[in-house]
Parts: sequence; C-alpha cells; structure tokens
Amino acid sequence: MDGGGSREFCSSMDKILGDYGDHQPHVLAVDDNLIDRKLVEKLLKNSSCRVTTAENGLRALEYLGLGDDERKTLEKNVSKVNLIITDYCMPGMTGYELLKKIKESSILKEVPVVIMSSENIPTRIKKCLEEGAQMFMLKPLKLSDVKKLKFDLMNCRS
Repeated sequence: MDGGGSREFCSSMDKILGDYGDHQPHVLAVDDNLIDRKLVEKLLKNSSCRVTTAENGLRALEYLGLGDDERKTLEKNVSKVNLIITDYCMPGMTGYELLKKIKESSILKEVPVVIMSSENIPTRIKKCLEEGAQMFMLKPLKLSDVKKLKFDLMNCRS
C-alpha cells in the first residue's frame, strides 16, 4: 500500500540515492522472522540490490550506528545504506519505534524507511506514514511489491 505522495517520496529518494552508476542500491532489511527476512533478501537481491539483514530493531540500530558505540559505526555505515525496509511487529522494538529512532537522527533522517506488516490496520499505517515512513507494504512481500518499490526508486532518478 503506497501511503504518500510520490513527489515527497521522490524528493527524499533523490537526496539519498543520487545516481548509482554501476553501484547497486544498498538496502537494510529488518525482520525477526527468518523466513520473511530471507524472502525479502532474495527478492531485493533478484532486483539488483545489495542487502544487509538484521533480525531485530536493536541490531539494525547497531549497524546504523545508533547503538552504544554510535560515532564509529555511524561514520562507517550511514553513507552505505540507501533504504531501510523493516517489519512492524518485532519483539523488543517495533518497526515503528525503529522508524522513530531513524527519523530522530540528524544523519539518518533522510534515509527512506519502508514498513512491512502482515496486518492491514489503517491506524497503524497512518501512524507510520505520519512519522515519516515512505511506504507501508503488506506481507508477505511479493516480487511485484519489490518491482513497484524499484519502479518508484527509478522514477525518482529520471
């Protein structure tokens, strides 16, 4: 489900992605369910994306440099992640809480975040989009979802 204006989406994507040239966009995929995480990883890799996975929000924050040793990791990883796609329902930290942490970061706030959920709850979707999520997609993710996401990314670049 696309939850926002494509103009805002493209503006945000242009700032982050620029022109890949020969480089693949790098996506951080976050999901506590191994099968869902592997599915998202496979779909993204088949769509010519480089993928890093994390099994929960805390691991994602550590990778992004928003964990305990923030500065060193942040400088190393922030420029490498072009998009974050995360499950909503995860133990410890929800995708919504992860989204909020990312959008509170002065360095990471421009990185587009896509939220996924197996539950189609309009109030949840609205809350995520209002907090700054670029899109909200229903699980299980399908190749057509990834193609749509990639189409939106490519349209922003043209």
